[in-house]
Amino acid sequence: MMKENMMFEHKHPFSLIDLWSEQVRREAESEEDEEEEKDDVLIAKQDFQCLCSRCGEDIKWYHRYYYSCCQCSDYSVHKFCAELPERLEDVCEVGHALDLTQSAPHFNWKGGWSREDDWNCKICGRYHKSGDLWYRCDRCLFQFDVNCGTKMLQKNVIHHPSHKHPLSCISKQLLAKCDACGKEHKGNFYHCSICLWSKIIHSDCAFLPQKLQIQHTTNDVFSHIHPLNLAYSFPVEDQISKNLPGCRVCRYGFSYRTNLWMYKCEKCRYYTHLGCATSRIEPFMSIFKSPGTGSKNYKDDEHPYLLHLPFPDPSYSILKHLFFKKKESSTLEISNKIYHKPQGIIHKHPLILEDITIPTSSRKKSISYHDPMKSIQLLCDGCVRPITSGPIYVCDSEGQCNFVLHEWCSQLPAELKDHPAHRQHTLILHSKAPPRKFFGVFRCGICRLHCNGFAYCCMDCNNCIFDVHCAFLPEEITHTSHPNHLLSRVHHGAWDNWCRICERYTDMDYFSCHTCNDFRLDAKCALFIPETTWNKCDKHPMKLSYFPIENHKSDYFCEVCERELNPERPFYHCHEL
Repeated sequence: MMKENMMFEHKHPFSLIDLWSEQVRREAESEEDEEEEKDDVLIAKQDFQCLCSRCGEDIKWYHRYYYSCCQCSDYSVHKFCAELPERLEDVCEVGHALDLTQSAPHFNWKGGWSREDDWNCKICGRYHKSGDLWYRCDRCLFQFDVNCGTKMLQKNVIHHPSHKHPLSCISKQLLAKCDACGKEHKGNFYHCSICLWSKIIHSDCAFLPQKLQIQHTTNDVFSHIHPLNLAYSFPVEDQISKNLPGCRVCRYGFSYRTNLWMYKCEKCRYYTHLGCATSRIEPFMSIFKSPGTGSKNYKDDEHPYLLHLPFPDPSYSILKHLFFKKKESSTLEISNKIYHKPQGIIHKHPLILEDITIPTSSRKKSISYHDPMKSIQLLCDGCVRPITSGPIYVCDSEGQCNFVLHEWCSQLPAELKDHPAHRQHTLILHSKAPPRKFFGVFRCGICRLHCNGFAYCCMDCNNCIFDVHCAFLPEEITHTSHPNHLLSRVHHGAWDNWCRICERYTDMDYFSCHTCNDFRLDAKCALFIPETTWNKCDKHPMKLSYFPIENHKSDYFCEVCERELNPERPFYHCHEL
């Protein structure tokens, strides 16, 4: 039982501060000024703390209210400390009342009461200097500090934005599931003792910051330009309107976690689970391209010829990659096999190697390099990829034959023996697919795409035919959609393989991460989706993006077909203003 609240003695007047109203005011000012650098200030304000001049403990945001001296800048007191009762009834075992005093003498058994010695709290054992506040009984000499006194009263009560009523700390420690993060915790839990709110919140989650910079909480493994705000739910209708986004850290969704807390940047559609945003360990299932120090699961010196995808632009190909890797050699090394170069490409006219950028009067035809911005198309007849630089092989005939060939396509091996995708027979290089194919158009047996370029065919099997790119597909690659992890090739999987780029099921060859069992990338998406591309509607290059763009100010629509675009799937975006 408490007597009427007693205001502490101080010679100056005090004002009651509401930390939450201060935070709302600062956020409003920040929005009006539209200065992003103020986000860091808001985080610093959120971490506001000062010492209570009465109990010596920190004043933090979840205490919400505190008294501040109007004249002394260094004198502040918890609201509950300022309103401590002058007397506590029936606290000690014998039922005596304890009085609040500021003199705090210490009982010296040799000489009686002394004001010169330190004294200790009989509850927590903490030592105090003479002059500190305490509760004591002069009859039985029972004494404890105001910190323990407030714990008995209401210091175990916090004000939290997730609920309209104050939350009380459950007196006993529990091993239970936290309704904020959905995980099992052991320790102190908070609940509402006023209404029928059935949730319990673990203290670790209850004291999480309202705003955080994810680069600070994950040791720079993940990064975002804006602070993330703590949200207390993610309703299904909001998830659908945002194309069912996944967590930027673990990539798992929120579909079955609508009532769990999360961190988000609504402006950039950046969402993370509560535990993911505060984890200092990189989850291996991440496909976020981190600018930080994510750990590799392979060593560079053990994979000197590792192919890093995607290719820089549409003109680059696996054949160009191999040509420059082995330019000093007379052979091409693919999948640890050696294939000899053919004597020449089958073509009815002679071919001349030349650089068409160099003017010459002897050239019989006018040829320009591939340039989509000028509507100029020049494709190699071997790999059917754009020709953007030389030297190249061109047909030397007088007629209208426009046969052109990359230098590296002229060095393709005439046959492939013991090929990983077809070991039982030798594959033969054809400049045109077998005659039964209409206009030489065939469907590659690895990527399942149609092509009319060179092909490797098995003369014994009717349907075994590969384009020249897939014929040299390596057994291991890396890809920026899943950085720092080695991806291994799997031959002809089942239909339950889900490609993380095109988000479709496929039975074609695909690449899989053995560390992350749920990441798969099919062959066509790995080889034929470049990092940069161009469109005649825009003079700037467009970069491949895997997530919504930071600071994107409008809805997402494709500039070509003008249909709505899902930014949770890979798309091309121009970053120029």
